[in-house]
Amino acid sequence: MTRLFHVSDVHFGREDREAIDWFGRKVKEEQPDAVIMTGDLTMRARSREFTAAAKWLESLRRPVTVEVGNHDLPYFNLWARFFTPYKRYQALEHMIEKPLDVKGVSVVPLKTTARFQWRLNWAKGYVSARALQESLALVEAVPKDDLVFVAAHHPLVEAGTMATSMTRHGRRALEALATAGAHAVLTGHVHDPFDIAHEVDGRTVRLIGAGTLSERVRAHPPSFNEIRIDGASFETVARFKGEGSVAL
Repeated sequence: MTRLFHVSDVHFGREDREAIDWFGRKVKEEQPDAVIMTGDLTMRARSREFTAAAKWLESLRRPVTVEVGNHDLPYFNLWARFFTPYKRYQALEHMIEKPLDVKGVSVVPLKTTARFQWRLNWAKGYVSARALQESLALVEAVPKDDLVFVAAHHPLVEAGTMATSMTRHGRRALEALATAGAHAVLTGHVHDPFDIAHEVDGRTVRLIGAGTLSERVRAHPPSFNEIRIDGASFETVARFKGEGSVAL
């Protein structure tokens, strides 16, 4: 069995220290095959927040891929946001949007953040044509018998959670990815876990969201997802700090 730990929205700067230490212990004890981090590592994209995040991720000593969240783009410095938005990611460069191939599962990145949008709330999701095409090319290159998991920050369609993603072009992206062979899309952003089956032209693609390890909880306490893969089937278990686990 292949086991992936799916974690999101740690928000260094507003992290729950007990929660991230708990997650680190679970990784050390259980040695998952990989860790998928679906964005918002930081609260305000400050250098010290990225430094803390890099140290934490390196300490896990597992294969890791990291998506960029809306909080990971410079918030106060508009020059940096537009012209050097990823400069502070240098310590994490080898993990950012890194495709993974782990024991019959291929993890493909999809960028859903934007430096600018034609709406007031730039925190919401956006899938550009270029980002989608890059992800589709990676999906098409996946070995024939692998499961395909797409990792992004924003849910591509709404999942009925307290918070929303309002991802522009998200449904189009979901349909294209499902048609290309994706089995699941792993996301964060809304701070609550979910696993919802979505039908696209006779194919089922799972929409899987991880909770948060920050102080910014919503309907649920701090949590992460464990995805258990057995051949062509997989299940998602949300694991809550101090409150056990629930199969989604």
